[in-house]
Amino acid sequence: MRLISLNVGRARHVEWYTEDITTSIFKTAVDTPLRVHTLGIAGDEQADHTVHGGVNKAVYVYPSEHYAYWREQLPDTLFPWGAFGENLTVEGLTENQAYVGDRLAIGSAEFVVTQPRMPCYKLGIRFDRLDMAKRFMASRFSGFYLAVTTEGTIQAGDTIALMPGDRQGGSIAALFAAKVVK
Repeated sequence: MRLISLNVGRARHVEWYTEDITTSIFKTAVDTPLRVHTLGIAGDEQADHTVHGGVNKAVYVYPSEHYAYWREQLPDTLFPWGAFGENLTVEGLTENQAYVGDRLAIGSAEFVVTQPRMPCYKLGIRFDRLDMAKRFMASRFSGFYLAVTTEGTIQAGDTIALMPGDRQGGSIAALFAAKVVK
């Protein structure tokens, strides 16, 4: 398992169907090491704290393995790392392998898996598609949030060490599926 891409972005205003929306979904990959703190990653912002950010949603992870699916589904769309607003694009750790309470060590930082991502309309803004949140839900490729348990420095290329928790709460994939069915 490894960190393929480290992605950050600042809040920006965009026009979306005559509304001025503030969003931080536009992330860009960085090649330099960045400091991770309790509420996120240096150089990254979370625009809407009612649904993103805070201690339990400090960092968003999305598996690189899902990008092939999206490139097939939307062949005319560009999918650079960070396209789904994720801070960490990872390899070898999907929603089926990650459980709430699992711990991850990346660089000198440590994290705990907290919950799946539930998409919001800002995915539609990012991809300029009204149906993107619906497509995201149907794909079941949610990615997941992390809380930072030990502040440190991470960078693209770092290995990811997985330390399983008690695994009583179910995998991220199972939790997301349960929320989708509701």
